[in-house]
Formats: sequence, C-alpha cells, structure tokens
Amino acid sequence: MSTKALFNKSLTLSYLGLPDEYTPSPQSEPISFLSRHIMQLPPHLLLHFSYITTAKERTVLPVIRNRRLKYASSNPMQLNPSSDEWRDLYQGREQFGRQDGEEEKAWVESDFLRGSTKHIGKLGGLLGGYEEEREAERARILRRERAAAEQFIPEEDDDSSDEEELVDSVTNDESPEETKASFERSIRERLIYGLLEAS
Repeated sequence: MSTKALFNKSLTLSYLGLPDEYTPSPQSEPISFLSRHIMQLPPHLLLHFSYITTAKERTVLPVIRNRRLKYASSNPMQLNPSSDEWRDLYQGREQFGRQDGEEEKAWVESDFLRGSTKHIGKLGGLLGGYEEEREAERARILRRERAAAEQFIPEEDDDSSDEEELVDSVTNDESPEETKASFERSIRERLIYGLLEAS
C-alpha cells in the first residue's frame, strides 16, 4: 500500500471547513497548504502530511524548524551522541575501529577455541588489525558519500568559504572535547534540517 494512499485530503479540508477544490490542495501542494494552515491544524491531522512529504521538504516551514530546534535543545535521549546509532556521523570514527579491533583481539584470546593459546598464536592481533582496517575503510567511504551528498544540498547563498570550512574541519586535528561538540552539533543540525533518517 502506497503512503500516498494513506493521505486523505478531505479530512484536512473538512476540519478547516474548506471546499474540496481549495487551492493550494493539501495533496498536490502540501508545503504551500501547510504554510497557510499549519497553525490551525491539530497534531493528528498534521501527522498525515508526513506520508506525502519528507522531513527535508517540511524544513522550509519556520514553525517546523523552530519546533525541531526546541526539541534538539532539550537534549533528548534519542540524540545521545554516545549511542552506536550515530556512529556513522562521528568525525573520529577511527577510534571505533580501534575499539572494535581490541574487542576482536580480546575475544580471540579468551573465547576462541576456549582460549587455547597453543593453536591461536598471533591470530588475535591479526583479526584485530583487520577489524581496524575495515572500520577505517567504512569511515572513508562514509566521508566520501557525505561530502558528495552535501554538495547537492541547496544553500541559500552559494559561498565557497563554507566548502573550505568543511575541508578544514575534516583535516584539522581537534581535541576530543571539540570533536564531541562538533559531533553533537552535527546531529542537531541534521535533525533540524530533516537530514536524519530517523527524523
């Protein structure tokens, strides 16, 4: 069943007392309709607009952006930066590779073949190194994909200094506290502008 089939424009129009021929139509021009009537609609009807619009499309409405900003500023548990859910957004992903490598090595030394060191030798270090390499490669791929995706995001003003800042932030060595703050800011910005998969 299509999500467009779940949207019933007559519910919204009848709630507002508008005719079925009203323009802008909530089904064909949902953003224009919302910009005029969002303050008049109750939450249970506003939810239906998520079936026919994306979070990114709804970002053009200041009311939506402000609501998301207020939510992000309340430090909700869903945006907890220590969660593995946001691991792909973290600039210092390489540390996760080291952690995973250490876990792999510890597993081999303690649980693999019941911890028998006779047959294992340096297998723990080898597998740990492989895990670090895999995670570093995933980090490089994600960085390339994110950079390519960010090139296609339309900006209000086309300023090349933003691109230079992006390159500087990736190559510049930051302290762990600065990296964490940058990471948290990135999650909040992506939520506000509808770029998170969860939003």
